[in-house]
Amino acid sequence: MYENDLIHLTNKLIELNDYAYHSYNQVREKGEQGDFYQDVKPFADQVRDACEQWLPLAIAWLNEVQPKHLHPIQLKNTSENLQMVSVKAFYPDSSLKKFKSHIQSVDYVLKRLLEETKKNN
Repeated sequence: MYENDLIHLTNKLIELNDYAYHSYNQVREKGEQGDFYQDVKPFADQVRDACEQWLPLAIAWLNEVQPKHLHPIQLKNTSENLQMVSVKAFYPDSSLKKFKSHIQSVDYVLKRLLEETKKNN
C-alpha cells in the first residue's frame, strides 16, 4: 500500500524539481530574483513538506526491497539537494553549473527509484 504513496510522492518531487528548473531559467532570463514571501518561501515550504513525507517512505521501501544501485544516503542527499534548489531557483546569481548538476542528480535518483518500484511490481 505505501508503495503507491511512494510512487505518487516521487512523481510529485519530479514535478517540483522540473518547476524549480524552469523557474531558475525564467529568473536568469529576467535577471531579477523572486520575491521571498510570494515566490521563494511558499515553494520551498511545499518542497520541504513533500520531502519530509517522501524520505521515510523511500528509505523504508529501500530497506525492504534492497534494489541494486540505490542506497539510503542517495535518498537523503536527493531530499537535501531538492530543498536547496527550491530556494536557489529564484536567485539568478546562483551558479548555473552547480544548479544544473543538483537538478540532474535529483532527477536521476527519483527516476531510478520509480524504475525500481515498477520492477518490484
